Amino acid sequence: MTFDWPTVLPLVFMAVMGLALLAYVILDGYDLGVGLLLPFAEEDEKDLMVASIGPFWDANETWLVLGIGVLLIAFPKAHGMVLTALYLPVAVMLVGLILRGVSFDFRVKARAARKGMWNALFATGSAPAAGAQGWMLGSYLTAFDTSLWSRLFALGIALTLPTAYAMLGAGWLIMKTDGPLRAKSVRWARKVLWPMGVALVAISMATPMVSPNVFDKWFAMPQFIGLLPIPVACAAAFFAAFHVTGRERVVEAGYGWVVFASTVLIFMLSFPGLAYSIYPFIVIDRLTVWQAASAHDSLVVIFVGVAITLPAIIVYTVFMYRVFWGKASALSYTAPAGPLVE
Repeated sequence: MTFDWPTVLPLVFMAVMGLALLAYVILDGYDLGVGLLLPFAEEDEKDLMVASIGPFWDANETWLVLGIGVLLIAFPKAHGMVLTALYLPVAVMLVGLILRGVSFDFRVKARAARKGMWNALFATGSAPAAGAQGWMLGSYLTAFDTSLWSRLFALGIALTLPTAYAMLGAGWLIMKTDGPLRAKSVRWARKVLWPMGVALVAISMATPMVSPNVFDKWFAMPQFIGLLPIPVACAAAFFAAFHVTGRERVVEAGYGWVVFASTVLIFMLSFPGLAYSIYPFIVIDRLTVWQAASAHDSLVVIFVGVAITLPAIIVYTVFMYRVFWGKASALSYTAPAGPLVE
């Protein structure tokens, strides 16, 4: 392969798109997880849970916009194929995200009698958004195959990805809260840890079975030896979270962040494994990165825009987390002079 600009630029955009989607899964994953856990909290705890994600959740979704935007303008053929195959789960995800956004704003301004309804709708929006993302991932890994086993595989990921998000959400709450809510978050993390671990192992074992291309890449020698550190590191991160969630004194000593960091590490280690599995395809076994890419001149123009936009998003994200880092406090709004939202 010749490393000239027409060859390299599509790979650059593939890396940017992958980075954006990884950032979205981690950052929006924890606030989706908080939404999934909301029904299990007491009423006074729900305000604090929502406050813990309040400054971040809207900006976290910027990464999804960036990732899909790069797919659209840099890989239009892949965008058409992916969105055609996944229009229904994409619609479900968008409805869930919209419902979360509306509920987030209205729940803090509504009358007390209506607050429970908006809390329920916030959680209701989180569940289909998380499940739809799991279905999309499963369908993508099977190259949008419509056979029974491929559908069952996608359904399995749709049902299990929310446990990973709930684990991220519980880890986030352990870092951002104190007292009874933090203790409850540790118990939540303990309960979803094993379902998440079993789900990830099952997905890792099933993926090579539904995709011969992935099987050949992972189980050929000597690649198998070179890739072995990825599952080993994931297992180490899993048992680090298991150790901390089982020892309250460790959390009280200030090491609760290990739960969140370990879950994030598992996601980050899964990303290069996924990238290795699908390369050089952008749609597995159908379109390579270069077949799906826009014309080279178009990519050059797009590259200038991305070179400005990506650093701006990174700087803004880092600045926002630095400003609002620390323990969360309950949301408070000054009552408006007019009638409250019903």
